Amino acid sequence: MNEQKILPKVIAVIGCDGSGKSTLTADLFAQLSAEQPTELLYLGQSSGNIGHWIKNLPIIGASLGLFLEKKAKAAHKKEKKSPDSLTVIVIFLLSLWRTAKFRRLLKFSQRKILVITDRYPQAEVDGFYYDGTGLGKFNGETWLVRKLIKREQKLYQWMSTYLPALVIRLNIDAETAHARKPDHKLTMLADKISVIPNLHFNHANILDLDSKNPYPQVLEQALSVSRAVLKSVNNK
Repeated sequence: MNEQKILPKVIAVIGCDGSGKSTLTADLFAQLSAEQPTELLYLGQSSGNIGHWIKNLPIIGASLGLFLEKKAKAAHKKEKKSPDSLTVIVIFLLSLWRTAKFRRLLKFSQRKILVITDRYPQAEVDGFYYDGTGLGKFNGETWLVRKLIKREQKLYQWMSTYLPALVIRLNIDAETAHARKPDHKLTMLADKISVIPNLHFNHANILDLDSKNPYPQVLEQALSVSRAVLKSVNNK
């Protein structure tokens, strides 16, 4: 793997659905943007937004969107067997879209603009659920799948060499997360919670917070540590 590079003005917020991740990123942005130039960036693969866009295309959008949605769901259920070529291409394109947003992050960082990210890519565990590769869990049964698996893995390995100055990890149990997000399957939430607390993001600086605590307390801790990290960077 390539040499690590710390991004001194990037703060990433990670956590399972229901942990309050989106609320915390929005509030960190609101508070810190009053103190310095700041951008808020979502680094998930955006499959939901892309699917919504496809469904709104004239004539073929609705049927194509439903078709791709079924393909994506089928791919998530398969453990080792490769999906068909169209699904592989769609998954790879989603990773390319995430990489494009990551390059935007690097441009902000080069301009010394603070960036608060909702989610952050990692190369430790395969699966979009955990912000890892979408194809890594499949066997390379065709030349196309083998080629795209290898290419996608290189993209995630490259992104993971860039370490945020701080990763804020919101921890929660599956039952509480499900109570907050009843539209999400409990098994899916439990799956995420079994993986996310063990990610180390290439040994980045991680602040673990218990999101079951009162939210004002969580926000105060996140702001306090974020400001301390940024002050340390500015003093160097």
